[in-house]
Amino acid sequence: MPKHGKKYLEALKLIDRRKRYDVDEALALLKKISYANFDESVEVSIRLGVDPRHAEQNVRGTVVLPHGIGKERRVLVFARGDKAQEAIDAGADYVGAEDLVAKISEGWTDFDVAIATPDMMGLVGRLGKILGPRGLMPNPKVGTVTNDIANTVKELKQGRVEFRVDRFGIIHTVIGKRSFDETRLKENFNALMNAVLRAKPSGVKGQYVRSVAFATSMSPGIKVDPLKATRVSAL
Repeated sequence: MPKHGKKYLEALKLIDRRKRYDVDEALALLKKISYANFDESVEVSIRLGVDPRHAEQNVRGTVVLPHGIGKERRVLVFARGDKAQEAIDAGADYVGAEDLVAKISEGWTDFDVAIATPDMMGLVGRLGKILGPRGLMPNPKVGTVTNDIANTVKELKQGRVEFRVDRFGIIHTVIGKRSFDETRLKENFNALMNAVLRAKPSGVKGQYVRSVAFATSMSPGIKVDPLKATRVSAL
């Protein structure tokens, strides 16, 4: 069993482990128990009543968080011609074609997200073994293989995040930084939850959102009442 430090254990004492907090209470408490000397990420875990072994229940999607995630994202675009210029004008950090493929083939992956136009995927596909394990491979299912380059770059820069259930049916993602005030964190959480609710597979029966928990990078988790969380998000 992992050992925790004194500050973690002190923070744990402030949490009622038997309680399921509402969103406002949980975010206020999260700010109170955070103790790290850096601006931690605020993370949310959402356990869904799905079976990811079935393709139709493999919940995934994207959402633009209204206040971003508190981090500047480095966006790379595989494109040529007018689409390459479109990417540059939209603020992409790296734009290219064969030159970028060659650079990445040599081990360079100093970027956070990659976009490609559909015509580039024959070339980009060679990078699957490098980009795939790092979660950087452009994918049409999450909108990173697209001809709508300008809007995609802008959304990613503004705070668009991807969510996807893991093999246990849990979504883990970031909704901001500890330095965000509670209103911004709540609005980001609501945007995420609404996207998750819209992504509910038609074949899922029973309770869809089973549990929700907030934590910072270093803090214990705070359990949130899933019914209250989905009710607030639907407003």
